[in-house]
Amino acid sequence: MKTHLYIIISSINFWKSSKENSDMTRLRNVSLQTKILTLIISLILVVIILLSGTYIVLEKKQTEESTSSWALQVSKTVSFMPSVKEAFKDSNPSSSLQSIAENVRLQVGAEYVVIANAEGIRYSHPDSSLLGKPMSGNDNYRALIFGQYYTSQSESALGPALNGNSPIFDNHGNIMGVVSVGYLLEDIHTEIYQKIWDISKISLIVLFLGAIGGIMLTKNIRKDTLGLEPFEIANLYRERSAILHSIKEGVIAIDQNGLITMMNETASDMLGVYNNYLHKPIETILPNTLMYRVLESGKNEQNQEMYLNDRWVIVNREVIKENGQVIGAVASFRDKTEIKEMVETISEVRQYSEDLRAQTHEYTNRLYVLSGLIQLGQYQEAVDMIQTELKINNTQNHILFDQIEDSKVQAILLGKIGKASENKISFSIDENSSLNTLPDHIDISSLIAILGNIIDNAFEAVESTEEKEVTLFATDMGNDIIFEVADSGEGIDESKHLFKKGFSTKQSGNRGYGLTILQDTVNSLGGSLEIKNHKSKGAIVTVFIPKQLELKGGS
Repeated sequence: MKTHLYIIISSINFWKSSKENSDMTRLRNVSLQTKILTLIISLILVVIILLSGTYIVLEKKQTEESTSSWALQVSKTVSFMPSVKEAFKDSNPSSSLQSIAENVRLQVGAEYVVIANAEGIRYSHPDSSLLGKPMSGNDNYRALIFGQYYTSQSESALGPALNGNSPIFDNHGNIMGVVSVGYLLEDIHTEIYQKIWDISKISLIVLFLGAIGGIMLTKNIRKDTLGLEPFEIANLYRERSAILHSIKEGVIAIDQNGLITMMNETASDMLGVYNNYLHKPIETILPNTLMYRVLESGKNEQNQEMYLNDRWVIVNREVIKENGQVIGAVASFRDKTEIKEMVETISEVRQYSEDLRAQTHEYTNRLYVLSGLIQLGQYQEAVDMIQTELKINNTQNHILFDQIEDSKVQAILLGKIGKASENKISFSIDENSSLNTLPDHIDISSLIAILGNIIDNAFEAVESTEEKEVTLFATDMGNDIIFEVADSGEGIDESKHLFKKGFSTKQSGNRGYGLTILQDTVNSLGGSLEIKNHKSKGAIVTVFIPKQLELKGGS
């Protein structure tokens, strides 16, 4: 039983939730044009109803008051007429008073003008059959008894009416009769209804004009929003924010006047600008910007190189057009230095693969030589060759595997030893070298960029010399990790811009990036680089890398 009850309650809650979601969906799917038009028409209707209702109430009150006042004024005038007073002296007052009352009634548009004696007996009435009969309404006593002039609402013989009542005095001040002038409420209401109808026609015209204005307004708004509904615009804004946050390229947008309208987080980080950049001229952020050129030409620019904040970036500039008119531009840029470093690292890895292949090839050749010596019976020479190679390998292997404990450094040096052997270069590791496992922040890519470049540069420096000697010293004693490479080459001209991108002492093309990458990598690790010439010959390159990386906060 409880299970059935739970199922029923769950079904009811699900139905309510589904209905609410369905109602919200239908409400959201109502177009902005319909919402605005409905709101405008509703407001106009509410205003019309309020104003019309207020006008009707005031008009009804004013009409009734003015009609009552007019009826009283007419009754007073009739009561003061000498001909009326004289007619009371006749034996048949009705013969004279009926004609007088009817003339007055027709002139003032009243429903009736009744003249009666002190006993309330009618001497005049629009319905001649009522002559000589008592007046109805029972509201004449104030005039007949107290001699008051007043207005009243009563039930007359012709229907409910507003009356103006006045006593008739003789020459001695005695009350001898009463005059009652009446207007039917039905006629008054008919007049009010006619005014309401006139107001309604004006209100309908106002409503029609308001609807036309609302349609024009909604069409203009829809044009400005490119035909999108508010929820669609909200979705686009959220998607735009998410996309700009997720992409790793810097993006800046400007309007036709060159004012910044948008900048994503990546662009802010690359430019070092985080606040107060919106609606400012682009040249205040990028002094060497070329976005004005795109605005003027209306042509897109792709894959343009630009030097920005001590780094080279690849820039794409796109114009924003509406109806064929340029209304702004967007620039996206990515760091070329990072791309170049990645390519260089891949090239270094490929080079180490080639170095290992060369080492394998070198040892294969030596095995062939040993095989030939044995086949020729030159056993002693074969033994001497094996002992010489063994002595060299034992010395190098002892230093490489016992004194240098980091596997990444070992792998790099093994490759360089093979390359040196293939190129007939004497590459040795100083016997005083000692190196423990390196900290985690010094990864394989950084080591390749540092050790690979300084050793390769040393190899190139001794290629054209008779004594081709390169020595490596490595130690982690103290607070720094030190790599030092000395060669027997011609040395380095210290007056030249060694670390300028593209500078090289070699004549072949596509060079001059090794030392730049070396310096950038060392700087990123918080280290320093020292290059000097040896007193006798050759150059010495020393790299200092702190064991603990100091984090630098941005501003």
